[in-house]
Amino acid sequence: MEKIPFVDLYAQYLTIRDDINRSISNVITDTAFIGGAYVTAFEAAFAQYLEVDHVVSCANGTDSMEIILKAWGVGHGDEVLVPANSWISTAEAVGNVGARPVFVDVDPLYYTIDTALIESAITANTKAIIPVHLYGHPADMPAIMVIAERHRLQVLEDCAQSHGASIEGKRTGTFGHAASFSFYPGKNLGAYGDAGCMATNDAILAAHIRMIANHGQKAKHNHLIEGRNSRLDGLHAAILSAKLPHLDDWNRGRQKVSAAYSARLEELDIDTPMIKEGYFHAFHLYVVRTDHRDALSQHLKANGIETAIHYPTALPFLPCYAHMGYKPADFPVAFTNQSQILSLPIFAEMTPTMVDRVLDAISTFEYVPTHR
Repeated sequence: MEKIPFVDLYAQYLTIRDDINRSISNVITDTAFIGGAYVTAFEAAFAQYLEVDHVVSCANGTDSMEIILKAWGVGHGDEVLVPANSWISTAEAVGNVGARPVFVDVDPLYYTIDTALIESAITANTKAIIPVHLYGHPADMPAIMVIAERHRLQVLEDCAQSHGASIEGKRTGTFGHAASFSFYPGKNLGAYGDAGCMATNDAILAAHIRMIANHGQKAKHNHLIEGRNSRLDGLHAAILSAKLPHLDDWNRGRQKVSAAYSARLEELDIDTPMIKEGYFHAFHLYVVRTDHRDALSQHLKANGIETAIHYPTALPFLPCYAHMGYKPADFPVAFTNQSQILSLPIFAEMTPTMVDRVLDAISTFEYVPTHR
């Protein structure tokens, strides 16, 4: 029985093999490995795609958040609001600049930060909010920006999972004061290694974050501040430029898979992803919810279908935040979700046959309680 992978990056490569191979060959021929024309070209192309004034590339998505927070002067004694369910990078970036992540529970329908809980988490020390467009569904940015303006807070959008997602036609990454993107290989727009970028309409901020990411120098050997080494290399830039024109088509492919999943799964005792009206869900992940998550995952594995859990432990309950003393009752939605959520295979190249195999396997699942 042929296995169905959780994601198949080689299948994607085969659809644009000539473009990818040519892009890599050009970089090698030009020996344009660090900085240069390929990086500049991708920054310009991605800025045009987002319809934002400035894109500044860097080494990875985690760096992009840390660099922006540092540029804003966020540090010791400050607090930054972070959703309780996300990858560690969102909170880790806050801690790495010396500030304290303050967790906010997530919306029970859309998994993004619950805007009804944001203001109660704001204190005199709060400096910023990092909404995460988790799984590809945009956070409620219009509401978040109203709150941020009322409390004079900076907003940093974590767009690591939302390449191409939008609200009423406006792309994620263009609502806040700045945005962070990861181009980790498995993302909707992914490089062939770690890569990332920052986006903003603030020219002063753009110049500052570019200096930080490039050893604090405005020109070579002219180090105005202590920065860091966080640069996108030419190979990744060329690969991303080759992939970018296909992003919207790939997202539509993901939506086709998600629609097929939801049409049949709604008949079963499984909660399928919700989409808020006017929102374009990029479906980086297709996440279902069931009380029998672990048993279903094992059943699918036995049928040659790979799944994943995003994420098995909500941020406040990770060992690195144990010193904060959080209890399940502090974040009831995130705590409940961590034992119920399951990510099914989804990628644009999935065939109808593959989708049907996943659905057929789920339809044969019967939960049998374990007796001890």
